[in-house]
Amino acid sequence: MQTCHIYAVEDDDNIREMLLYALSSSGFQARGFTDGGTLFPAVAELLPDLILLDIMLPGDDGITILKKMKKSGKTAQIPVIMLTAKGAEHDRVRGLDLGADDYITKPFSVMEVLARVRAVLRRTASMESASELRVGSLSLHREKRQVLADGAEIVLTYKEFELLAALMRGAGIVLSRDQLLERVWGYDREVESRTVDMHIRTLRRKLGGHGGLIKTVRNVGYKIEE
Repeated sequence: MQTCHIYAVEDDDNIREMLLYALSSSGFQARGFTDGGTLFPAVAELLPDLILLDIMLPGDDGITILKKMKKSGKTAQIPVIMLTAKGAEHDRVRGLDLGADDYITKPFSVMEVLARVRAVLRRTASMESASELRVGSLSLHREKRQVLADGAEIVLTYKEFELLAALMRGAGIVLSRDQLLERVWGYDREVESRTVDMHIRTLRRKLGGHGGLIKTVRNVGYKIEE
């Protein structure tokens, strides 16, 4: 079984050491960093399977580091779990909108961290297993992060892309709002089911004539099929 490498970026020595101990004890190869200045050289040497990224850091904060990662083709696909202060809702929303896969609010338990890490790794592993998905004349290319409808490119946000990918992976299968929330937004308890409905509406509009492929199943959820 391949070893998973996880980087933890946290300037609080006690929290960082706790994370590294918990991850190492659970079989992960874990390395700790205090800021972006020490993180990026390590990433250049070895791409991790996941990064735990604190928002409040010296120098570049976590949001700035996340932006830099998502702009680079080499690091854009690395899963990121943000570590946020209690009540910092704005930072959490910004992080998720910029492409973070999940967030954990401080103070947190070791068991919660490990559960979130394993969940994100499972999701990303399943996503990577199929690099191209097709439903009718609609195709989704994960590596290029590109969606084509009859050969014409459809520009989607990060979450819209992930939502469409989740539906296309389960083509013909009804997915509940809770299932879509878990697969696209992770364990974010503050994201409501209506968030799925809002994204579905926008997704249908952007897909134009292909939006009808996404079917609403009353009182259950959504599915995509020809």
